[in-house]
Amino acid sequence: MELQGCWGLLWQTLIPLTVGVPMCGRFNVIDNPGLRQMLQDLGIDLQLPTAVNVAPTENITVLRRDAHGLHATCARWWLTPSWAKAVDQKYSMFNARSETLAKSPAFRHPFKSQRGLVAMSSFIEWRLEEGVKQPWLITNEQQALAVAALWDVWEGGEQPLLSCTLVTTAAAPHFEPWHKRMPVLLTREESVRWLDNSQPIGTNDTLFRGELKMPLRLQPLSRAVSNARNKDLPVLQGIGDVIELPA
Repeated sequence: MELQGCWGLLWQTLIPLTVGVPMCGRFNVIDNPGLRQMLQDLGIDLQLPTAVNVAPTENITVLRRDAHGLHATCARWWLTPSWAKAVDQKYSMFNARSETLAKSPAFRHPFKSQRGLVAMSSFIEWRLEEGVKQPWLITNEQQALAVAALWDVWEGGEQPLLSCTLVTTAAAPHFEPWHKRMPVLLTREESVRWLDNSQPIGTNDTLFRGELKMPLRLQPLSRAVSNARNKDLPVLQGIGDVIELPA
């Protein structure tokens, strides 16, 4: 199955994000054998369309499981709770801290029964180097990452709005030089468990542990990627040596 028409802006609300983007605020989807295999291992034959430098408020693909199996749906990357009065960007709702999922009014219900997954080939992080924030491309050997997500449906407009957020946790020690937080990267077994909304998961679950479950590869990028409107593949071309972080 090839997913089409999912990437792009919803309601023309893209934020012109530049340097200083908080974790996890930018990612990429590059169709490759590793990404397709990861999805097949989860039980879905899906070819995701390439999307470069994806930023909050854009339309992204979320995987959700129900009684009929695993499905890919389009969602706005900036969660709007079902009880919200309006769709806005007053609060940073594109990330959800794992430590507070059970307490947050916006996230506690999705955490119980509306867990999803976002598949990506890499994400981008910035760190301060010689007084300038330098972007880094972060991936693994397979260029296939499964990130824990939550979703909700807001019905206060003319049509329902499906939106989502990516879950973050404390950074693994090897990753701390880049950021104190990192996305919750799931193994295959963790992905299956996370997507099973019939089974409860607590905020102290081992899948939130601040450690690298797989080796990561990091490479500096041109600062042109800091502008979210730069969405051509060359913007992901590395400009320096690759750093390997062990699991």
